[in-house]
Amino acid sequence: MSTAQQASTQVQAYPQVAVSRSRWSKWGGWLFVRGTLALICLIWTLPTFGLFISSLRPKDALATSGWWTALVPSITAERARTASAEAQQEIDGRYVITGNVFAEGDNRLVDNFGGGFLGGDISDYVPGQAVETAEGFTFLLNADGSYELSSPEPFETTTGYRFFFEAATPPRLTLDNYIEVINSQGIGQSFLNTLTVVVPSTVIPIAIAAFASYAFAWMKFPGRQTLFIIVVALIVVPLQMSLIPLLRIYSSVGIVGTYPGIWLAHTGFGLPLAIFLLRSYIGGLPRELIESANIDGASHFQIFVRLIVPLSIPALASFAIFQFLWVWNDMLVALVFLGQQQPVLTVQLAALTGSRGDNWEILTAAAFVSIIVPLLVFFSLQRYFVRGLLAGSIKGG
Repeated sequence: MSTAQQASTQVQAYPQVAVSRSRWSKWGGWLFVRGTLALICLIWTLPTFGLFISSLRPKDALATSGWWTALVPSITAERARTASAEAQQEIDGRYVITGNVFAEGDNRLVDNFGGGFLGGDISDYVPGQAVETAEGFTFLLNADGSYELSSPEPFETTTGYRFFFEAATPPRLTLDNYIEVINSQGIGQSFLNTLTVVVPSTVIPIAIAAFASYAFAWMKFPGRQTLFIIVVALIVVPLQMSLIPLLRIYSSVGIVGTYPGIWLAHTGFGLPLAIFLLRSYIGGLPRELIESANIDGASHFQIFVRLIVPLSIPALASFAIFQFLWVWNDMLVALVFLGQQQPVLTVQLAALTGSRGDNWEILTAAAFVSIIVPLLVFFSLQRYFVRGLLAGSIKGG
């Protein structure tokens, strides 16, 4: 009997085994794909989650521990001194000094203490444990920070006795960072400045690119392919190369620091990508539809307005998301062409940290304040997003 016949006989003899293996193979592939996607999503969203938790933490907690410790008490090493001999009282034949290592209203707790006049290390004693020193003192430190130092002989210290302790700060989430950002001077005006820049800088390139894309896709004119290649090649040109030449041109015509100037800049930087995306989509529309409109006597403008624009809503929405997010998050172009006289939101938020980054903690809250509007735009247009990106990838789709 040949090898193939033996394998066939084994499969016929054990059909349930073959079906079971096939089923496990199918489920194994399903679990692998889903597990990989879940892991990628987790890795991608973890920094954002950490940034959000950090935005809700007090400034002192941000400076001493990471966001992953937000729900557990943070331990910090502290040092303190008892009161001087002037505060001693005689009680039952012993001289006693009392006090508290925490200020009034402080909600921290003592985790352990030691060192200094107590000897040993900072972690040698726990709150509530009475410590006998070599000088004959008895020292008691409670979890709430209150202490009692007693001695059979009068104290003579003028500065108190130094010791060390570790304080546990309970976890606390607060909106103070957001309140500070929102109440900062100039935030409201910079928000309006950003909207003034973003809306025209998104609408103008979409309108121009839609006309140009229709021309590249359905109109015949000399040099069409060459001109389209040049436009696409401009996508890879860094915008930083054009900042100084544009600034010199703007200075000569007197539009530096004006809104029309930055509108034109964002339009020029966004047009190559817009034409590339829209031309791919518009060129993939059914040819029969365009030819039928031509036969009926429709002009190019009528075809564009009545057919192309309604059918290209997904592509227009996709580019609107790209352009809106890019302009909203832009700081370099706004700083160069608009300056600090009319700062946009990104420039104003950067100024909140100070020239030396002293207030860097509020950047976590500022980041979420600045993404509220982009999130609203994205979720309102997301149903068109994937359709606009993929619909032109298949000819005639």
